Amino acid sequence: MTAGVVVGGALLHGGRLLAARRTAPAELAGRWELPGGKVERGETPAQALVRELREELGVAVLPLERVPGEWALPSGHILHVWTASLVQGAPRALQDHDLLRWVTADEARGLDWLEPDRPAVAWAARRL
Repeated sequence: MTAGVVVGGALLHGGRLLAARRTAPAELAGRWELPGGKVERGETPAQALVRELREELGVAVLPLERVPGEWALPSGHILHVWTASLVQGAPRALQDHDLLRWVTADEARGLDWLEPDRPAVAWAARRL
């Protein structure tokens, strides 16, 4: 059986990256991640990213570039990260997060990111 894909969004705006603090599950609560979610049957990863960020943050985004690499998640899924630009709306923590922060590259280095997100965050931060 093939592992499912989870897409993460490195949302870039105004020289900053959006960081989202998890609320669940308990072992991940309080740590930072790039928002996103599972690619559903019949969706492309880019379509999933647009849908997930609309559901989780209430925004419209434009996927830009896939971050090189993929990372195994504890769930058995594989994480693919895309950079994206904000098209419409202001991000709000609607699902899975209790705090959102726009961070500079220096600020991003100081956050406690989930391990699978760290290489993509470092890559995206170099583009800020």
